[in-house]
Amino acid sequence: MPSSTSKAGDSGGRSAGHKASSPEYDPFALGSDDDGDGDDDHDSDGHRDGVHDHDHSVPSERQGLVGRPAALGRAARTAPTDIDLDVDLDTDMDVDTNLTVRQAVRVYRKAIFWCLVTSACVIMEGYDMILIGNFFAYPAFAAKYGQFVDEHGQHQLTAAWMAALANAAPVGCFVGTALNGHLVARHGHKRVLLAALAVLSAFICLTFFAPTITVLLVGELLCGLPWGIFASSAPAYASELLPTALRSYLTSWTNMCFILGQLIAAAVLATLVNRRPDDEWAFRIPFALQWLWPLVIFPVLCFAPESPWHLVRTGRRSAARKALARLQTSSASASASVPGADIDATLATIERTNAMEKAAMGPAETTYADCFRGTERRRTEIACMAFAAQVLAGAPFAYNSTYFFQQVGLPTHTTYLLNTGGTCLALVGTLGNWFVLMPRYGRRTIFLGGMAAMACLLAAVGVLGLLDRRRTIVAVGLVQAALTLVWTFVFQLSVGQLGWAVPAEVGSTRLRQRTVCLARDAYYAASIAANVAQPYLLNPGALNLKGTVGLVWALLASAVGLWAWLRLPETKGRSYAALDWLFAQQTPTRQFATAPVPKELGGGGHDGGHGAHHGAGYSMVHGDDTADDADQRGSREMDSMARGV
Repeated sequence: MPSSTSKAGDSGGRSAGHKASSPEYDPFALGSDDDGDGDDDHDSDGHRDGVHDHDHSVPSERQGLVGRPAALGRAARTAPTDIDLDVDLDTDMDVDTNLTVRQAVRVYRKAIFWCLVTSACVIMEGYDMILIGNFFAYPAFAAKYGQFVDEHGQHQLTAAWMAALANAAPVGCFVGTALNGHLVARHGHKRVLLAALAVLSAFICLTFFAPTITVLLVGELLCGLPWGIFASSAPAYASELLPTALRSYLTSWTNMCFILGQLIAAAVLATLVNRRPDDEWAFRIPFALQWLWPLVIFPVLCFAPESPWHLVRTGRRSAARKALARLQTSSASASASVPGADIDATLATIERTNAMEKAAMGPAETTYADCFRGTERRRTEIACMAFAAQVLAGAPFAYNSTYFFQQVGLPTHTTYLLNTGGTCLALVGTLGNWFVLMPRYGRRTIFLGGMAAMACLLAAVGVLGLLDRRRTIVAVGLVQAALTLVWTFVFQLSVGQLGWAVPAEVGSTRLRQRTVCLARDAYYAASIAANVAQPYLLNPGALNLKGTVGLVWALLASAVGLWAWLRLPETKGRSYAALDWLFAQQTPTRQFATAPVPKELGGGGHDGGHGAHHGAGYSMVHGDDTADDADQRGSREMDSMARGV
């Protein structure tokens, strides 16, 4: 590949000496300064560590980055500053996008393991979220904390207490997620996760021993604090440990853990539902099982590496290099022939991407306010809507549906068996997304198709609800129950997975943790609003809409689908540097998949870039070429892996 230095020179690339006098600035334009000795790399704080260039035939050069355009925010109001960073210009920024899925699995087995361990923390949130929602129809739970309702001849919680309990954990999660953005920026993922696990073990005592519904409410609220940390740290941690080929699989693995937690809870509930109504162990045993997760995860997590991106952002270059070495297999790290296994090249890519974003945002410590400035505003909107779509697509109604099943006339034991079956379908849908859809189709296509299908299913439930509005027809209730189970499958086939993957991909690397936290908080805010409304929509003492509530959720799902058509870009196969470029260029939503990006920024494409130049000194790679190659290659590999080859 021709030297990037020569390309920059041939096309009038700016040098550090005349950046400030340039009339307009390109945030990703390269300028070289030849006064470096070219023998070793500099840390981000200016210290040498003696790491030599991985390409010994070309000396490394210190890079200067030019400030971003005025449209991108505050950094453009000041003169650009040079960023001393030794990065070999002959090294493409897409060092890991050349990896196939199979190669990435072979090279990054250790990273995959640590992502699995970290994401396992989310099992606890998934477990409790379905636990507390399904306790409302649980005889022993209702007898302990509810009131007797003559119309139904059984105990039930009031709509107010149902809304309060359903919202307690999401409110705690909202606060915990917001705190996590600050905590991780200062202390890193590992320390924050360990502290959260320790705190959770204490808070579980409140839910297990709760003598009154008020104490239970406080316990759920406090447990939500560490759960919010787990849910926002797991996808961000995975996105920072893994190469592009595995990024979407392991960020969405967080959703798989969520489903596993729900499946465990559904099985536990179905097992204990037939205990006597006065037997409090019927609901205390499920609460007690939550102590198992910290007991297993904490000692393993003590040995996990910190995110190399976090270490680079905090100026610990040598520690970042050691962390990268721990993420790869020893044989791959020692082999120069394995693509994407060059630790120095990967570290240089991280430093370069971090430097570009510092040039665009300024060197100061990031805050939540930065997520709403310039191009970050668009990225934050996409992340928040992608996560909130999990709620707005109808999850509070169709996913935790045992209470709905009960209201349409199905027996209690049947409702819990159906709930367990629905969770199993969710697991199948997740696997289908991994092995069938994700290798073949882009994020945008899957998201749009899923929203359209779910809106139709919810509308069908609502129309059927009109048939038995005045009296309960068991056959209609069974059909409605079946439709909600199909909805669950489609949800996890599409939006349920991408709600975790898109926020972890779309935020800039310096603001990734805060972007994921804001996105998760958008999810919790939507959940809180839905959990307040849903009991009043279904409760016999309130609106008692029964199945017609499906029409309400169908309208919301349709609105989210319209937003996705207008605003959700395609991020598949794009490196973080390439996404920075596309957002900085204000690329239209529907052109993200085909827009050319500089080869040096890791378009994820092949050699022989072509297309119009969007900036001085770059060869361009078309996104559609990248997507075609990646789709065909990924599809073949995932088919092979699914068959166990």
